[in-house]
Amino acid sequence: MADIQGSYDDLFTAVPSALAGLLDEGDVGASVAVFVDGEPVVDVWGGFADADRAIPWQRDTITNVFSVTKTMTALCALVLADRGELDPAAPVGRYWPEFATAGKENVLVRHLLAHTAGLPHWDGPIEDLYDWPSATARLAAQAPLWEPGSAAGYHSLTQGFLVGEVVRRITGRSLGEFFAEEVAGPLGADFHIGLRAEHDHRVALIVPPPSRDEDYAASAPGSGASPAAGTTVRVRDGNSVAWRRAQIPAASGFGNARSVALVQSVLACGGAVGGVRLLSQAGCDRAREEQFSGEDRLLGMRVRYGLGYGLFGNTFGWGGWGGSLVMIDPGERMAVAYVTDQMREPTDDNRGLELVMAAYDGLKGLRA
Repeated sequence: MADIQGSYDDLFTAVPSALAGLLDEGDVGASVAVFVDGEPVVDVWGGFADADRAIPWQRDTITNVFSVTKTMTALCALVLADRGELDPAAPVGRYWPEFATAGKENVLVRHLLAHTAGLPHWDGPIEDLYDWPSATARLAAQAPLWEPGSAAGYHSLTQGFLVGEVVRRITGRSLGEFFAEEVAGPLGADFHIGLRAEHDHRVALIVPPPSRDEDYAASAPGSGASPAAGTTVRVRDGNSVAWRRAQIPAASGFGNARSVALVQSVLACGGAVGGVRLLSQAGCDRAREEQFSGEDRLLGMRVRYGLGYGLFGNTFGWGGWGGSLVMIDPGERMAVAYVTDQMREPTDDNRGLELVMAAYDGLKGLRA
């Protein structure tokens, strides 16, 4: 059985056991964390931080979690909304005047957060993702593909620039700076949007699925269709230094399971963790206000979107390309995060769900 490092409450033995099983099946490396009442009951890791399996995954290993980053970006918007500086029901143009053109005058901030703005496609060169002014100017000039708010289509790359520019216009700080100063810093969370060179030695590069190479490109969960028209992200892009340095708030966040679960525990615990309050209870509840329920035009499956999060029964959260995931259960005051450097094909990946179910097994004993 794979060697699992870290610590866990004995009631939650099923979680490290499940992680060991995934590594035994061939996964390269991963970390898993379960926080209850804002405290870690599971904080474990195992495997390797490189495809050659020469560098052990360490306590401070971090990796690209792709679209799990969206939950961090959404939290920034929720913080500003809770402070009264951002109105989710306001037109985007109130904060970003140049955006209100080409049929986007009626796009609301909540449309950006709920993938209903009609701007799902990145049609520029990959290099423009690394240039914030260029990326946001390109999106400001686009016309929506549908009447904003009338349909949903997953904004896989564009959502972060759209929400991030609103945050920048309000605060004068980039999304990555705001997140670092107002969220990660106060919580002591090792999560980064725009990774500095000093952290490079800790990064586990992404390993493509078995039988795939670094040209493997992003595709929608549960389908073979790409969610981005024109330009797709390949593994080699996500592993590049340019990607690491850039702020792509929909997809370029770097962290581990501990940091992801710690940050999102804020929403599981009524807005405060470890004596640090980021949101009111009402601010937390806003995340779960349903904005859309139905078929996502790009994902090809039924979804429910809140303000920046996918809604799943009484829980909410989101997953990233390749398998990383976060799940938040406010009723149980629990957050579960899984972060891995080993991709699997979307149609053959239930790892995150397995680990979430293992966490609930432990929770039964804790609440008994």
